[in-house]
Amino acid sequence: MINILMAKVFGTSNERELKRLMPLVERINALEPGMKQLSDEQLRAKTEEFRKTIRERLEGVEDPDEKDRLLNETLDEILPAAFAVVREAGWRVLKMRHFDVQLIGGVVKARRWSRPCRST
Repeated sequence: MINILMAKVFGTSNERELKRLMPLVERINALEPGMKQLSDEQLRAKTEEFRKTIRERLEGVEDPDEKDRLLNETLDEILPAAFAVVREAGWRVLKMRHFDVQLIGGVVKARRWSRPCRST
């Protein structure tokens, strides 16, 4: 009974997680008009821009923990633009646009995949 009451007041863990992710989805959606303006070549070039950003950020960093921290920070920074590029590419190639719920699923999966699992 207490769990039901707490879920009504605070929301379920899934509802809280969705609430936390919605601003990110809104940022991805806000980038959509700009992505539509890019040529196919400019859209393709975005991938190399992302790679260059990651390379530059990690250049010269030797400490594995610091490298992991910087990588995760950088991936979080480029994630909205990367997802906006993928969404636009999907539309251009397949004539299918990712729904917001698909973006949420992709973000959850990307974040889980990008986090290193270290055993100490």
